[in-house]
Amino acid sequence: MKIIIVGAGEVGFQIAQKLSEEMQDVIVIEQDQEHIKRINDNLDVQAVLGSGTSPEILKTSGIKEAELLVAATDSDEVNLVACLLARTFNQYILKIARIRNPEYIAEKELFSEDLLAVDQIINPESVMVETIRNLMMVPEASDVIEFAEGRVRLIGMTVKQDSPLADRQLLSFKNTEEKILIGAILRDNQIFIPHGNDVIQSNDLVYFVSSSAEMDHIRRLFSMKEEGLRRVLIVGGGQTGEGLANALDKTKINTKIIEKDGAKCAKLAEGLKRVTVIHGDGTDKDLLQEVSTHDADFMVAVTGDEESNVLISLLAKGLGAKKSITRMNKLSYIPLVSAIGIDTVVSSRLSAVRAILQYIRKGKIISVAPLKGEHAEVIEAEALETSDLVNTPLSELKFPKGALVGAIVRGNETIIPKGDTVILPKDRLIIFTLRKVVPKLEKLLTVKLEFF
Repeated sequence: MKIIIVGAGEVGFQIAQKLSEEMQDVIVIEQDQEHIKRINDNLDVQAVLGSGTSPEILKTSGIKEAELLVAATDSDEVNLVACLLARTFNQYILKIARIRNPEYIAEKELFSEDLLAVDQIINPESVMVETIRNLMMVPEASDVIEFAEGRVRLIGMTVKQDSPLADRQLLSFKNTEEKILIGAILRDNQIFIPHGNDVIQSNDLVYFVSSSAEMDHIRRLFSMKEEGLRRVLIVGGGQTGEGLANALDKTKINTKIIEKDGAKCAKLAEGLKRVTVIHGDGTDKDLLQEVSTHDADFMVAVTGDEESNVLISLLAKGLGAKKSITRMNKLSYIPLVSAIGIDTVVSSRLSAVRAILQYIRKGKIISVAPLKGEHAEVIEAEALETSDLVNTPLSELKFPKGALVGAIVRGNETIIPKGDTVILPKDRLIIFTLRKVVPKLEKLLTVKLEFF
């Protein structure tokens, strides 16, 4: 697939990196010479110096032959103009735009086919807010992702030494197999799709899927404490922090937000009713003590500085905060921050990549969620009537090694599959897969040639 990316900032760079790893034909358009140098030094993609709003630059970059345009600059207006020009030159191209201004996002008709014709809006900050809210619903988890309009949850949880799951063989879950399915395990920074004979070890990060209605059963199985969320402390009043504060402002959760920029504090205080706004530096240990960090159920560090976020989270944990959530875009840091005691990392990079992957996967893909380290992902797809997946028991399917059907949504029913389960046309499938076997999986998800 030929893909043009406009903008090589953090989001654009990370998208280009991911797509180049997927062996896509990627061209990046960027005005900043330093960003171009970074692209040339680190990625196997073509870099073009110029503006994504230049008709000539777009044409020389191959816009007429491209299948996908991703406009990911820091300017909403540049992104929208780039999409508009792309539609002018190529009526069949898919257009994805990074949009940050809430006023634009609220006016959904602007992006319709009759006006700007943007196929997908990326707002990594709003996705991170949703991710953080999901994590707050399952405090023990390091990942919580919803599929099928919230009916199915993917939960990632680290197995502690005293956990009833430690040293258990997957085959021993017979009594729970209709309620959950463990589809991936991260061990020593290596992720794999397990089989029945595999044994769960302490410190494993296990990923499992279950119906959202089964949370009580999951809490019992994982010995979770059923404590209500009472107090949240947010550090960072940027777009993510403000979005999270606005969401919590509508609840009875005692929430405080710390921001060191006075103008941002004034804006936050004007818009928030229940959330307490504090002007100060979140890396100041004395300030964290004054705001009762020791009593916080969640400390959320989402400033624009990754090193500050790590420091804030470590200080908060040292002062007694029960759980930390840290904004971090450099995924190479993730194993390190986990080792030093930071609980959960959220990433705008993963949020942006997740929004795009569905467009480069073959088959009727609804959503894609990369897992830790990005060597595996969970794909939500619809079973097509003419694919090789349907009307055959799972045990008889030539399913690629390294992929596993974790759940099937059929109408209002959520099914945790067994070997004799048969996939029907239009079933919604939640599939765990290693990235290296995605091409084989795509063949199963696509229309058979004889259909034509």
